Amino acid sequence: MPQSLAFTDDETTLLADAQLFRRKAVITAKIRRMLEGTHRALQADLPAVTLMTPPGFDSKAHQLVKGEHLEDFPYQYLDYPKHFQGGQTFTFRTLVWWGHYVVCALLLEGGELRQYKQQLLGRYHQVAGRGLELSLAPALWEWKRGEGYTFPITHDRKAQIAAIVAERSLIKVLRCFSFEDVNIQNGQLPHVACETFQAMLPIVTR
Repeated sequence: MPQSLAFTDDETTLLADAQLFRRKAVITAKIRRMLEGTHRALQADLPAVTLMTPPGFDSKAHQLVKGEHLEDFPYQYLDYPKHFQGGQTFTFRTLVWWGHYVVCALLLEGGELRQYKQQLLGRYHQVAGRGLELSLAPALWEWKRGEGYTFPITHDRKAQIAAIVAERSLIKVLRCFSFEDVNIQNGQLPHVACETFQAMLPIVTR
């Protein structure tokens, strides 16, 4: 049976809401400024660390992206540091996903992966217990979290984490923040992202 073309009461209310997209535009601009501030804050922190990076890595490369259809929801993100080249990935993404949460994620794939796995396990207790999760998805571009999607990196789960990463051709470590988180609500996304990146550094520093 074809779907009805008639508008429901809720749909009619949304269509008639003249402020809906004005509010969205204001929020979108705020998110953009937060992500630009995040880029500056991460850029200031980066010279203090020695990263284990792929060949051709450019410490200045970054991108700011805005879209409307991440599973039907708007999104904005910053990639910095950013490296996608020849099957090698070394990227820290700060993603604001409308209707869901903020995600800070370290995306790793390619020739240095064996070393990243060794670092994760060798420095496990520096990484564990800091609100981080390991993605269980077969690709880097799944952003859901929870059972079946992510596995918490806690001090008592080293054996399980070791078993998961042993067979994987990529590593994605992430931390999610609700929009009600006081830091997010107060515009402190740069602080949140830098703190999360610092928590992940033992995986990728020499």
